[in-house]
Amino acid sequence: MKDQKNVAIFHQKKIRRHWDSNKELWFFSIVDVINALTESKNPQVYWRVLKKRLIDEGSNETVTKCNALKMKASDGKMRLTDVADTETLLRLIQTIPSPKAEPFKLWLARVGYERLEETADPELAINRALQTYLKKGYGQNWINQRLKSIEIRKALTDEWEVRGVKEGREYAILTDEITKAWAGLTTKQYKSLKKLKKENLRDNMTNLELVLNMLAETATTEISQKKQPKGFWPSKEVAKQGGTISGNARKDIESKTGKKVITGKNARQLVQNQQKRLK
Repeated sequence: MKDQKNVAIFHQKKIRRHWDSNKELWFFSIVDVINALTESKNPQVYWRVLKKRLIDEGSNETVTKCNALKMKASDGKMRLTDVADTETLLRLIQTIPSPKAEPFKLWLARVGYERLEETADPELAINRALQTYLKKGYGQNWINQRLKSIEIRKALTDEWEVRGVKEGREYAILTDEITKAWAGLTTKQYKSLKKLKKENLRDNMTNLELVLNMLAETATTEISQKKQPKGFWPSKEVAKQGGTISGNARKDIESKTGKKVITGKNARQLVQNQQKRLK
């Protein structure tokens, strides 16, 4: 797919999409995807029939996740059309008997197999991450820091689990507290500064940003292990304390260097700068 603001291109077919900044999800027009994957002359009718079949087969959950959203139609007017996020869309694609859908299905099967392998041998996941970062052009020093940051993050989430913090929303809130305390920005503001959407924030940090983020998370883990907070609210206070330690380090570095630590540069720009230095 080719990135544009509100349109993606697949097999020369336009697929309308919408970015929900609150949910941090892309939503795609289902009839546009059907038009791209099938030979149907009427994608709207195809979708109605498919929707009924899914309901009859008991796949109500998938259908209920396909909400209506106003998008610009071919006549230029804003009209309601059913949309789906990436996960739901991939489920729908599996139900479409089309040769063009096969690459998606094969990809899903491969990813599923790889996840099963990684469950049996977690080292495989680390090796795949290493190869992915190398292919994207990251430097070895940055990659070493990034892989270390994954280990540190895992130690932190393991500690949160022990303290009774719930995975998902509560993890996200505590992460936000740490980020605000050390970077002076919420996670959403930080991603906005770097012009990110679904991309991982850590994948778009400089070496120094990564180091300070690791310090914040390591400090939070150490304080939590010492104080042993019970539940979300006490852990939230610990998160602020851990992040503040790194925040003070950031301010000290900035006062000594006269330069801001937090940068708006994302991974693409950072890799380009690195490649220029190597030439």
